[in-house]
Amino acid sequence: MALIPKALQPHINGAFPAHVCLVGSSLPDGYAQITPRGSVLVFDDEHLMIWERGRGSTNAHLQNGTKLTVYFQDFGLRESILPIGGIARLYGTAEIHTSGPIFEQVWEKLIPPEKEWDRERKGFAVLVKVERVEDLLGRPLVLD
Repeated sequence: MALIPKALQPHINGAFPAHVCLVGSSLPDGYAQITPRGSVLVFDDEHLMIWERGRGSTNAHLQNGTKLTVYFQDFGLRESILPIGGIARLYGTAEIHTSGPIFEQVWEKLIPPEKEWDRERKGFAVLVKVERVEDLLGRPLVLD
């Protein structure tokens, strides 16, 4: 069974532009940093991918081992796979790739608008090793 439910994967991959995922991290002062990322996609059954091209505090504090929360919401899924608010939360740990095979694979999987916004490829790839997936009530999300 996939850690990221198979039934949820196409919805994450098709989220942009209507349902951009929010990515949360913790800043050094303890506050949560929440930022929209149109580049969040499923890399494989256990990893999300993000193309990080931001210039703000999220980017500045992102490193290997950073704990991330990815918040996905699509109200249209309340009638089917996400009955509690159309929401899924995915929790995991970041792995940074500034070059190499994973960097190239993430770039190739990116949606065209994200590539267009970073034509010079100044961003970097982030794999998020997903550790758990929950519904809005904090219950494990098992759909498969």
